[in-house]
Amino acid sequence: MNVIGIDIGTTTLSAVALNGQGEVLEAVTLPNDADIPDGRPWAKLQNPEAIFQKAKGLIDALTERHAPVGAVGLDGQMHGALYVDGGGKAVSPLATWEDERGDLPLNGGTYASELTRRTGCRMATGFGLTTHFWNVQNAKVPEGAAKLCTIADYVAMRLTGQKLPLIHASNAASLGLFDLPSGNWDDLAVENAGVDRGILPDVETGLRALGEYRGAAVSIALGDNQASFLGSVREMERSVLINVGTGGQISMMSGAAGMLTETGRRPLVGGDFILVGSPLCAGRAYQLLEKFLRSCASLAGCEAGNLYEAMNRAGAEALSFPDNPEVSPRFTGTRRNPEKRAEIRGLSAGNFDAAHLIGGMLSGMAGEFYDLYLEMLRAGAKMPEALIGSGNGLRKNPALRRAFELRFGMPLWIPAHDEEAAFGAALSAMAASGLKPSLRDAQRLIRYEG
Repeated sequence: MNVIGIDIGTTTLSAVALNGQGEVLEAVTLPNDADIPDGRPWAKLQNPEAIFQKAKGLIDALTERHAPVGAVGLDGQMHGALYVDGGGKAVSPLATWEDERGDLPLNGGTYASELTRRTGCRMATGFGLTTHFWNVQNAKVPEGAAKLCTIADYVAMRLTGQKLPLIHASNAASLGLFDLPSGNWDDLAVENAGVDRGILPDVETGLRALGEYRGAAVSIALGDNQASFLGSVREMERSVLINVGTGGQISMMSGAAGMLTETGRRPLVGGDFILVGSPLCAGRAYQLLEKFLRSCASLAGCEAGNLYEAMNRAGAEALSFPDNPEVSPRFTGTRRNPEKRAEIRGLSAGNFDAAHLIGGMLSGMAGEFYDLYLEMLRAGAKMPEALIGSGNGLRKNPALRRAFELRFGMPLWIPAHDEEAAFGAALSAMAASGLKPSLRDAQRLIRYEG
């Protein structure tokens, strides 16, 4: 029996079809072209019906080509939210995680800071309940709105013909005003925010099938970060996951609830949690260095093309240099200190060249993730035995992979499949539908390159 996983991202929708042995039969990625133009520069909106139709079309096409399909799993972009009426129809656009209305001014601060002050919860612009708070304060909640949910919840609801959404804790926590210990909404914070508790959907912490679509069990939708973790890590309690694209994340299973500053704790499945840290620049730091080197070539009268392959070759050699400068690639600060900036220390007459700078940048990028990792260990996470890597920043750059291995002191393993989030959604559907006895049984299907 085959399984389909769908990842509903902000810029793309990705889908995989797996067989019962976890082998990828087909992977498809389509652009998410559902953006809605808006005259307000802070509004970032998408059409939920267009997204649903595209997701449904992917499932239909994969079902036709890879029948029989026994289960469908979904995950999606976190933090963003839309409103639905009592019949399951969208009555608003999706305000994505990029929506900036929470940064608009209020009471000498912003809507996000005011909501944080009222509730004691750390709230940011783009969080679904920050967006809802702005809507409440400005009388912009749509008429007929019965519930608020994420786009993945909406697609799951529509596929199964449900009238009201059911939200998984991994998505609910991303909206804000969520109580991690109880796995449900923080009722006191909701009350202090002046939010109607009835607008919030019921929360599920485990895995379950919501209904069927074309004879396949449709699993409750997960947050994309958690789905990517589930689809990349074969042994969750023993591994740390590094994802590097333009952005980046480090994730590992949570231990005791120790003090966290730059990282956060998120619900996973069934009462488990992961710790997550997100360098603000991550893979973009390497892009900035490539841009800088091209500008140097231009200054010399040479219009260089893409320099990444040359940088990767030079960087692989430079990692063995004993005198690379120390690079801190925090070009856009940190979450706790957004004013912090990148630094280069230890420059000398002997290392002030492109190769040493590339080597220093690679080590600095790995070091920023390692600093977050150390905070997770101090907060009670168990020392891992395996380092797992995902994202194109690692898949396409052997030098960066080596930098992480040197910094973490472990070999880095890359999943044999791309589209880790969609793969994780498919594994969750196997467990939710009973095709596998448990999620951990499904994760044993994960394979690694080499």
